[in-house]
Amino acid sequence: MDLLVAVDGSEESDRALEYATTIATATDGAITLIHAIEPDIYDTGGEEPISDSDRRDRLIIDSVDDAENQGQAIVDDAIEFVTERGQPVSGELRYGQPARVITDFAEEGGFDALYVGHRGRSDRAIEFLGSVARDVTEHASVPVTVVR
Repeated sequence: MDLLVAVDGSEESDRALEYATTIATATDGAITLIHAIEPDIYDTGGEEPISDSDRRDRLIIDSVDDAENQGQAIVDDAIEFVTERGQPVSGELRYGQPARVITDFAEEGGFDALYVGHRGRSDRAIEFLGSVARDVTEHASVPVTVVR
């Protein structure tokens, strides 16, 4: 089995990876990891550290280079986790909206299954912020397992 696991460094994605590794072991499968970077988000603030009063007014996001470095570190940690368990593994960094990137890659790669973590936010938070896990399950063309 060829399994795709979306990783973002959260505890939930770590649990999804652990579960997928168990399935890969049982099915003599291989794991591919994917991490999505949204490069079109930027810092609208200045040079000074953000204060509590400015927090609502400024969007602070790492530069694309920092996001790439952080994403690669997440993928590298996940590769190490899978390798220690003796499973074949590879990793990908992709750019764009996470749910779309994940589902497109799953379809292009012909994966047998897709694993994604879910933070369990409230319905109100999901309405406001969205949910990658929800969007992945709605748009994926391969079976999806959501792990909490």
